[in-house]
Amino acid sequence: MKQHQIVFNGEREFLKELKKFQRMWGHTPKMMFQILSEVLEAEPIEKIGRAIEKIFPDTPWFGCSTSGTLVDCELVPGITVVAIVFEKESSQFEVFQYDTHEKSLEWITQKIIEDAEDKPWVKAIELYYSFPEESTTKFCEGLQDIDPKVHIFGGVSGNDDMTKSISYVFSKTGGYSNHAITVVFYGGDDFYVDSIKITGWKPLGKKFKVTKSEGSILQELDGVPAYDVYNKYLDISNDENFFYNTLEFPLLYEFNGITVLRTPMASNPDHSISTSADVEVGSAVRITYGDPQTIIESVDNDSQRIKKFRPDVIHFFSCVARRTYWAAGEPTYELKPFKDIAPSSGFFTLGEFLRGDNRLSMHNVTLVVAAMREGEAEQNQMQDMFEDKTASSKKTLVSRLATFISATSIELEEMNKKLTIAAISDGLTGLYNRAETQRRIEENLTNVQNNPLSLVMIDIDDFKQVNDTYGHQEGDTVLIALANILLKEQKRISEKISAGRWGGEEFMLVLANTDVSTATLIADLVRQCFENTAFSSIPAQTISVGVTQANAKDTFDTLCTRVDTALYKAKKNGKNKVIVI
Repeated sequence: MKQHQIVFNGEREFLKELKKFQRMWGHTPKMMFQILSEVLEAEPIEKIGRAIEKIFPDTPWFGCSTSGTLVDCELVPGITVVAIVFEKESSQFEVFQYDTHEKSLEWITQKIIEDAEDKPWVKAIELYYSFPEESTTKFCEGLQDIDPKVHIFGGVSGNDDMTKSISYVFSKTGGYSNHAITVVFYGGDDFYVDSIKITGWKPLGKKFKVTKSEGSILQELDGVPAYDVYNKYLDISNDENFFYNTLEFPLLYEFNGITVLRTPMASNPDHSISTSADVEVGSAVRITYGDPQTIIESVDNDSQRIKKFRPDVIHFFSCVARRTYWAAGEPTYELKPFKDIAPSSGFFTLGEFLRGDNRLSMHNVTLVVAAMREGEAEQNQMQDMFEDKTASSKKTLVSRLATFISATSIELEEMNKKLTIAAISDGLTGLYNRAETQRRIEENLTNVQNNPLSLVMIDIDDFKQVNDTYGHQEGDTVLIALANILLKEQKRISEKISAGRWGGEEFMLVLANTDVSTATLIADLVRQCFENTAFSSIPAQTISVGVTQANAKDTFDTLCTRVDTALYKAKKNGKNKVIVI
């Protein structure tokens, strides 16, 4: 494979360049034209297409608008045409384009799968996607059935203003469109491909749980509006600059065993955040930070894999956020390790596609690298021998601080969990303490008209005699034995039952969504289990139990007084029994 760049400076000049290119080869080579344009207008692209079809009538062309065009790791202004020439007879390629207004994503993905199955030579699929009008998650999931050996990569086309939600793709087969997907198949017996993603962004601080979301709208993290998290931890305002201010701080999103970066696209009036793809409730996210040295080290390390692959050409799909990140210096600075590996082309995207672990995903703030070649790689043993295989161990202060903050955040999270548990638990038995038990009773009392609430109050019979006769250590053994029975019952029906130590030898079961008949059965089961519990140094013990169900007029005091009265009657009437009021 070879690459030849042609800059578009008007239709007449471009025709001259095409004829010159044709004379250089002396024949019509097997090739395709990739067109990358910072210009959004259709007219120049149509002129380029007409010119190509005039000189090379059977040659496909395709491309997209960009947020910056990359050729040989340099930023190229205007419109650039790259001729990709195939030298092996067995190499094959085909270009398709699908209109997302005319066909559903389900139809498009199924057609791509069928076409790939009909062409066993396919080894790589390249995607050019105009700015999506809906989440790309459905599209990515729709391509899961393609042969796992086939590499899939690509990007969302861009424009010169990241805040604009419009971009274009185009091809000889589908024309110029802002609502289409262009697909390029590559393959053949002598065609080889490798693809990787590079991020370099470092997790910063605590892990958040997605507690509320709707598709690509991230609504709440840990029960707090998503925007409020950015405002609290990074002091980012909910204004027109929100997108630019969050570019350095994308979210590391974990789902289905893989991690991707998600850039907040916009903050909304309700303090939710719009992202480029679906974010599932229950998944975990962390804010990340782009540290220059960490990014460069990631690029240096990962570029070695591409170097060993020895490609003929490289295609880049790099998030426009990375261009913005390096804008103060040189936007293509991080691409320098690839410059001497092979000729390259690509563009800054509004989202990147890559298949990893057999799953196609939409990425943000990511550099996707696709390396292609024809024929077996030529080995250069001397070059392999002298390659520097050790990355610098020196880390920046920012990188070390990010590591410190992340580590301490995890420790604090674990400590907070322990403190939270300690604050609501009884130290001896591990049950809820009285304050937490009372809170749960009061919480469930607010909705007794729709969800029944029952209380079970328990007292160990003649417990003072146990302490006086056998000592407080044996008394604690009895308390713990009863607590373990209650904990076992709580675990069995944990969504309904809360077991707490009410004080001394008294215990309380709070049974949400449970009527008095069921509560009575549970109470008697606990009584029997405790009666049959054997102790090593003391005789078997018993409990007395009171049961009641809340009514709409009950307050906390009236409900607790009634269950206490039931317990008193159980004790007065002979103990080791359950009384219901």
